[in-house]
Amino acid sequence: MATTDQVHTDPAEFRMHVVAESIRLFSERGYESTPVDEVAAAAGVSRRTLFRQFRSKEDLIFADHESLLEQVGDQLRADEEADADPWWSVCAAAELVFAHFATVRDLAVRRYRVVAQVPALRDRELVTTYRYQRTFEDFLRRRRPDVPRVRIIAFAAAVTGAHNYLLRSMIRGDENATAATLHAELLAIHGAVGAYADAERPGSQQVAVVSFPAGTSPDDVADEVRRQLTRH
Repeated sequence: MATTDQVHTDPAEFRMHVVAESIRLFSERGYESTPVDEVAAAAGVSRRTLFRQFRSKEDLIFADHESLLEQVGDQLRADEEADADPWWSVCAAAELVFAHFATVRDLAVRRYRVVAQVPALRDRELVTTYRYQRTFEDFLRRRRPDVPRVRIIAFAAAVTGAHNYLLRSMIRGDENATAATLHAELLAIHGAVGAYADAERPGSQQVAVVSFPAGTSPDDVADEVRRQLTRH
C-alpha cells in the first residue's frame, strides 16, 4: 500500500485508526513478525508521522487508552465542578470505559488474543489498568480529603476490579457481562463502600441502610427502618 499521510483532525479518531490497523496486522501476522513500517503503511501514514505520535510499538496496541484516560479525566473534572457525588462519579467513569469497549468489541477481542501471546504486552496492560485506578484514587483524595486513604483505595480497587472482570468476560463472549450488570455491581459497591465512607466522615449525618427479603410487608419494612434509626 502506498504511504500517504492521512489528515485526522481528531486525535482520538487518529489513535483508534492506528490501533485498529496495528491490531489487525498483529493478529494476522504476529506481533513480533510485523514491522512498524507495515503498520504505518496500513494506517496510511509515514513512519516518521507514526513515531511522532507513538513512542514505541507497544503504544500502537494501547493508544486508545490514552484517549479514554483523557475522557475519564474530563468527566471527573466536570463532575467536580458540578459538585456531584464523587463516589458515583468514579462509577460513571468506569461505565464510560466499558461502553467504549462494548462498542468496539471485535477490536477488543483481537487485542486480547494478541496481548495474551506476548508477556511484555501483558505487563503493559497491567500498568494501563492501574492508571485508571490511580486516576480514581487521586480524584477521590481530592474530593474527600478527610476520608481515610485505605477506604479510597478500597473503593477505587473494587470499581476497577468489577469493571475489568466484566470487561474480560464480555470479550470472552459471556452474554451476562453487560453494561446493565456492571451498573448493578457498581450500585452495590457504591452503597457498601462509598456511602459508608461518607457516613463516617466527621460531621456527616448517619445513614441507615436496611436490607430485607423480597416480599416483606410494608409494615415490617417500616418497623425495621424505625429500629435502625433509633438503635443509637
